[in-house]
Amino acid sequence: MPVSCCGTVHHGSSPRRIVHKKPGIRTCLSQPCSSVGLSMLRTEGAEERDEEQEDEGEDLRDGGIPFIINRGGLPVNEETWEQMWRHVARIHPDGEAVARRIRGTGDLPKVQPVLCLTLSVRYNHTGTQFFEIKKSRPLTALMDIAKEMTRESLPIKCLEAVILGIYLTNSMPTVERFPLSFKTQFSGSHFRHIVLGVHSGGRFGALGISRREDLMYKPLEYKTLTDLLQEFQVAYRRYWHTLCKVKIGHYVSHDPHSVEQIEWKHSVLDVDKLSKEELRKELERHTRDMRLKIGKAAPPSPSKDRKKDVGSPLRNPGSPMRKNSQSDRRSSVEKRSGPAGPAADVNGYQIRV
Repeated sequence: MPVSCCGTVHHGSSPRRIVHKKPGIRTCLSQPCSSVGLSMLRTEGAEERDEEQEDEGEDLRDGGIPFIINRGGLPVNEETWEQMWRHVARIHPDGEAVARRIRGTGDLPKVQPVLCLTLSVRYNHTGTQFFEIKKSRPLTALMDIAKEMTRESLPIKCLEAVILGIYLTNSMPTVERFPLSFKTQFSGSHFRHIVLGVHSGGRFGALGISRREDLMYKPLEYKTLTDLLQEFQVAYRRYWHTLCKVKIGHYVSHDPHSVEQIEWKHSVLDVDKLSKEELRKELERHTRDMRLKIGKAAPPSPSKDRKKDVGSPLRNPGSPMRKNSQSDRRSSVEKRSGPAGPAADVNGYQIRV
């Protein structure tokens, strides 16, 4: 998360990106084939297209392994249901045997909501994401999906957990929330993860869900955003993952009926290219930007009579969706060409986080 400063800095509501221009073609590692484990080089144009797909929620890869998104709502329709079990048979070590064993059991325990102070984590290992999350949707629509999560009590993944965390903390005005996403590399593959950063009483923490206990919940005890980020960086090292990039958004409105969109990446920091001091300065600048946003009045929510007519900010001329181009975002440093440094292979096994 270091920053090498050269190029143009964009201030204001646009994401801050510093681009250090260098002659030659800029390349980066793409997702390798999981069966071969080889890295491929792709050009800057291909990377930009991948970034746009990720922003629109179309990156259907979970640490290099494709997963299914249920786009038909609940209850799950027959087509998605069968597709899910075929996917389980492909990715599970026991193959079709595990699917036959579970589907052939008629006395599975009924899942009941549990209300207590310490809840067990129910990460979704099925390979199918049950709730479709489109990052471009207004906050009010995402809150409707969060309500559905509480009704259905199905296991969730990290992006769904962020939306649910926002919903469950809307009634806590002293707790500020912001998205915090990570991109790491292990054995030639890139992995993505996201948590909900929280700030209250001068301390930072995080809410979320992960396969790893030290990559989700963080108590409100970190004095600075830098301290919180370093905690995640240390956790990633335990699994031989190299933290490459961090995206930090702005504070999210506490109004569940707001038609604002969540700002997912106000700052984009190339962690592996920044020195500790450069990273600290960038995180301090982002913290100041978030504090300034608190003082700005949010646009009023639509009245009950208008809610039926408001589908998304795209349909409302008064609040158009802002589409950030690649040049508008603020990167910490240039993308350097050439292969990445050596990473632990562990005989081709992918440590997913």
